[in-house]
Amino acid sequence: MITRRDAAQRLGIPLEMATRHGLPAMLTEGQLGEIEDSPPPWLAQSRANRTGKRPVWVDLVCDVCGFAEKARPKKWWPTFTFVSCDSHQPYDLPRQLPGEQREEIVGIGSRFVGWVDTPLD
Repeated sequence: MITRRDAAQRLGIPLEMATRHGLPAMLTEGQLGEIEDSPPPWLAQSRANRTGKRPVWVDLVCDVCGFAEKARPKKWWPTFTFVSCDSHQPYDLPRQLPGEQREEIVGIGSRFVGWVDTPLD
């Protein structure tokens, strides 16, 4: 069985869209295969409207321990130099290069911190 969230990720649509269009809370591989093979009009339109500028889902992988999850990217997210679980300490990451400063951005996904290294002014 596949959860609605996993189905949304595989279909490349937001979870809200999957719910709005009646995807059940649990699907079989066969049900998902039917949707992928013969997409309903709303899914075909969603795919046709994609510009490719911003992904629907991104893979977040901790650079310290390797824990991973998929999350919906937010418009305010910068390009991260590193991503770590919120349980890790800053010293667990590789040191920033001389002449760079590191910014911590909390609240990424369900348990991540994003780190951005930028040159000093």
